[in-house]
Amino acid sequence: MKIPQHVIESFLKAVKVESLSPHNPVLVRATPYPWEVVGVGNYAAVFGHPDYPEVVIKLYAPGRPGWEQEVEVYHKLGESRFFPVCYQSEPGYLVLKRMRGISLFDCFRYGIPIPPQVMDDVESALEEARAKGLFPHDVHGKNVLMDHGRGYLIDVSDYYKNKPDSKWRDLSMAYHRFYLPFIKDRGWKLPLWLLEVIRKGYRFYKKLTRRLRG
Repeated sequence: MKIPQHVIESFLKAVKVESLSPHNPVLVRATPYPWEVVGVGNYAAVFGHPDYPEVVIKLYAPGRPGWEQEVEVYHKLGESRFFPVCYQSEPGYLVLKRMRGISLFDCFRYGIPIPPQVMDDVESALEEARAKGLFPHDVHGKNVLMDHGRGYLIDVSDYYKNKPDSKWRDLSMAYHRFYLPFIKDRGWKLPLWLLEVIRKGYRFYKKLTRRLRG
């Protein structure tokens, strides 16, 4: 399903997205009715419209790079069961297939069990991306969705970066060593503050290990 161009143009005239730092999520200053913010990243925000529920618009903040590379990534991915499809790309924005589901991050937060099939699907998705000449990067709990027991990936904007990234490997290891045997079927909810402590602790640990190696 495509969004009529006049609807897109009206949206672009009224929306306002600002990025104060490349290391923090963008700020959505204005969202025209009836559009809604679906998600935000460090360079772009994603919006949905109730009349076009199968697609979203990913809009880059002014001055932030990456649009050209992301277009090329979607060109290489093509049609895939695991990833969004790019239906339209114009300077500064993309029209993408809307992927439904709950992120693994929110599964941990709300005590929703994550079956091994989801993890297997992600591994298959990463293999598919590599086979198409891409380099899966920045794959973590907020970029993996679970829907009806299956796994899907969103935010492929960094898949052109040919450099090491261990986020998914580390998450998968933690899943199999700790989550699967001790947490999965207990319904434990991990509070947001604890997840933030884990996230920040992980980032500090990775920075420290890089310094020690370098």
